[in-house]
Amino acid sequence: MRVVTIGNFDGVHLGHRAIVAAARDAAGPSGRVVAVTFEPLPVAVLRPESAPARLTDAAARRDLLLAAGCDEVVELDPRQGILKETPEAFVAGLRSRVPFDAVAEGGDFRFGAGRSGDVATLAAIGAREGFRAIEVAEVLEPLADGFLVPARSTSIRWLLSVGRVADAARLLGRPHAVAGTVESGDRRGRGLGFPTANVRAPGAALPADGVYAGEADADGRTWPAAISVGTKPTFRGDRRTLEVHLVGCERPLDDYGWPVEVRFRRWLREQWRFPGPDALVAQLRADVARVAALA
Repeated sequence: MRVVTIGNFDGVHLGHRAIVAAARDAAGPSGRVVAVTFEPLPVAVLRPESAPARLTDAAARRDLLLAAGCDEVVELDPRQGILKETPEAFVAGLRSRVPFDAVAEGGDFRFGAGRSGDVATLAAIGAREGFRAIEVAEVLEPLADGFLVPARSTSIRWLLSVGRVADAARLLGRPHAVAGTVESGDRRGRGLGFPTANVRAPGAALPADGVYAGEADADGRTWPAAISVGTKPTFRGDRRTLEVHLVGCERPLDDYGWPVEVRFRRWLREQWRFPGPDALVAQLRADVARVAALA
């Protein structure tokens, strides 16, 4: 039996993983589960000015879906006209490319031109065309304060926007990660005794400005990391950057072009404008000590 699940799967959070698990259960041990997703995301085609930052890029999304239990990930290009298709035409086109016996979706699933189709539409088409629609209940997860929230990409983006990275991790089922490339910075960190890697990650969802404890994968190892997101107010910066100090790493961080993945585990403090470099260095020492203690 082949079961598909269709969606953006941005973040591959607990809600997405529940759908994949339901698809896996329906497919059985000898069946196949295929995740059908979109690249770029449809909103980036329909309303590029309001497209949100990505929780996962295409490569990370594929890896996470396979790890969650999918056997295959198929990417559709929404620029090829599929966003204008009726629900019936979309399903027919998809079945010609990926034959399936069942579709597993959450209750908020929408498809077809103008998002006109829903799970009930899918079930009606399936009754005519010979496949089953499986509706999966929404996952509610408690945050640190005990408040139950749905595991949705929009919920996670909001939590990140206010710096609540530990709560975002609860909905993701893992720390929020940003993958990027080390680029040239202003090299102030080395002069202060705290060299940082400036990470270029276009389109990635960054948490609120502040300093965070986390970790980073670089040089084949995982390092405790003091992570700064913001505009460097002490030096009157105006460009928002992601900078990472790898605790214990002796690699020259001005060796540019190497890949790094940064994971956010805990909020430490806001970004402050210090009266001068000495006060900043004292705070950086305290930040790094907290990161090391949490590692």
